Amino acid sequence: MNRKRIILLLLCLILSVTGCSQQKPKTKVDDRIKIGIMLSDVGLGDQSFSDTAFNGLVKARDELGVLFDYRELNDTGTYEEGLKQLVNEGNDIVIGLGFNIQQDLEKVAKQFPEQQFVIVDAISELENVTSVTFKEDQGSYLVGIVAALTTKTNKIGFIGGEDTPLINKFESGFIEGIRAVNNHITVVSEYANDFGNEQLGAEIAKKMIDNNVDVIYGVAGLTGVGMLKEAQRSKVYGIGVDTDQYFYAEEAVVTSMLKNIDVAMYQLAEQLVKQGKISKGHIELGLKENGVDLAPLRVVNYSKEQTKLIENYKEQLANQQ
Repeated sequence: MNRKRIILLLLCLILSVTGCSQQKPKTKVDDRIKIGIMLSDVGLGDQSFSDTAFNGLVKARDELGVLFDYRELNDTGTYEEGLKQLVNEGNDIVIGLGFNIQQDLEKVAKQFPEQQFVIVDAISELENVTSVTFKEDQGSYLVGIVAALTTKTNKIGFIGGEDTPLINKFESGFIEGIRAVNNHITVVSEYANDFGNEQLGAEIAKKMIDNNVDVIYGVAGLTGVGMLKEAQRSKVYGIGVDTDQYFYAEEAVVTSMLKNIDVAMYQLAEQLVKQGKISKGHIELGLKENGVDLAPLRVVNYSKEQTKLIENYKEQLANQQ
């Protein structure tokens, strides 16, 4: 037996003993729950919608041991392409974040009928798509109460990222909350048609402030952050959205309407871990389900009567069917 053959036999023996054969060894990773998410148009760094969803999945990874991957529109070019990539990765569920993704998600869902999908902020009739929506009008009603208790000029502003039924829902709840406190307050609304433009948000806010508006509620992602910063520069008050946005303008943000997308993401992951599947159909999350809430009141010293009023309205809304 020549020397080369002896070396080859020894090498094979070593590989077989150590388990380093040509077969890929199984690992614990193979059995872990996998979640894929296609983020909304602005993607990570929007300081609002996508960031909140991402944080919820990070928590699920750290506490529940799930794996997750994500795609952004800037990288995939289309929602459809990003969703297909996530399906082909073998994720247990594939999430589409935002109403703008619905058409592409439903197209991909029809191509992969065995794959379970989730759409956030829209309602799909497809059997393999779970719809998750929020009672944004409830949370916006509460910040409307706060805004009405805060204004000195009796002029309040609303900035929306896009003129759509979803953002209209924020606006209508906000105005109803204001009217519940003072029916004589003027509400000025403008739609930016852009969720990712800080400068535009600041410009719209400045125009409102120049017209005596002293409290502004922004539902416009990064554009809304620009509004909050302008509110601070102009020494008026701002109200954030989706997350507690106080830290973007600590002298101006009196509260934020919390849309707890992170809670929804965590709950979906928890269902997968405990039950091996998620709920079908339509899931709607409001105050009662911790889907929306009010961030802590800051900057303004509200009286005990005012804070009690806010709590009473919150309790009433949470008890609604």
